Amino acid sequence: MVSNEEAVEEANGDSFQAVRQRLRDRSKKVAQTKEMLSKQAVQTREILSKQAVKIAKQAEEHERFINKVTHLLGVLGFGAFCFVLGARPQDIPYVYCLFYVTFVPLRWIYYRFKKWHYYLLDFCYYANTIFLVMLLLYPKNEKLFMVCFSFAEGPLAWALIVWRCSLVFSSVDKIVSVLIHLLPGIVFFTIRWWDPVTFEAMHPEGTARRSSWPYVEDKSYLWTWLFVVPLAAYTIWQVLYFLIVNVLRRQRLLRDPEVMTSYRELSKKAQKANNIWWRLSGLLGDQNRMLMYTLFQAIFTVATMALTVPIFLSYEMHVVFQILKVSASVWNGGSFLLEVMPRQVILKEKRKSETQPLQTQLVQSDGKPLLVDDLNENGSQQNLLSLLEASDEMNSSAEAEPQPS
Repeated sequence: MVSNEEAVEEANGDSFQAVRQRLRDRSKKVAQTKEMLSKQAVQTREILSKQAVKIAKQAEEHERFINKVTHLLGVLGFGAFCFVLGARPQDIPYVYCLFYVTFVPLRWIYYRFKKWHYYLLDFCYYANTIFLVMLLLYPKNEKLFMVCFSFAEGPLAWALIVWRCSLVFSSVDKIVSVLIHLLPGIVFFTIRWWDPVTFEAMHPEGTARRSSWPYVEDKSYLWTWLFVVPLAAYTIWQVLYFLIVNVLRRQRLLRDPEVMTSYRELSKKAQKANNIWWRLSGLLGDQNRMLMYTLFQAIFTVATMALTVPIFLSYEMHVVFQILKVSASVWNGGSFLLEVMPRQVILKEKRKSETQPLQTQLVQSDGKPLLVDDLNENGSQQNLLSLLEASDEMNSSAEAEPQPS
């Protein structure tokens, strides 16, 4: 009897050990799988980063030819867009969706190479993503339409004027920046006033005639969906942006000052110009400039969203506003072509002329390259450093930077 109990206990012990061993083996396999997947993710990220760098470098090497092609395609595309706007306004939302899903991923590749990719966390991309969802998944949702209308004709539209976005057909980056802010307003203008489907919604069969689409019950309904709800959605974005940029990625940004964000770009320009915005942002001290920037942006958002209410109610005012936005973009583009671009060309030519003597200094009369000792003997090392510094400074000043949203 005792021997049987001992046998049972021994069998139970063996089975327990077997279970433990299986669990250990399974945990080891899971750990190995996680490690393998982690390595594959790192390799994939490195491959994508290398491809992004390669594409961006190739684009810079053929800059002049690309600019000519871009100018041609930009002018033709603008003409085609105007034709579609007049002939089939109901197709404008699909044109916008095609533009967004095509050019925003390409912009990420270019911005990743330039270390500008944190710009894609700005409010304009957040809002445009909501536009895409509304147009493709919920095109007949009247409340969501009003929220999107407030975004498009509020902060995004006024950013064209405040940030001086320039319509320059020879620059893909500038064209995309303008269209990201300009196209949504045109899309919701056509849906609001010109779309035949909207007209049908105003006269549904078997029901009383509606005065408008979306149907506005009263003023409180109007202010709720054009101001209160959009402001709440904006607040959600602001909190997420703060958590990502100022908490989760804070150390990354501190390690690399070349990585640009909207705040860094605006503060750099304001400090250089020493304008009123720089002085106002320093009222609470340099350590609170980020807080003041957030406050100014919130005030700008509240004011521009409030202005969407009269625009929503008046066709005439909405038409004038569209003309104002397009005129501001074209005017800024003309200013860039006539004032900024000539200075950039002069700086580039000057840089080339000053780097040619540098190349001459690096080669001796017998055609052999100079060594460091030769540079010291000839007293040319200091000249070499000064030429390199001047070249880098002109290169950074001539490079066009993106416009914050």
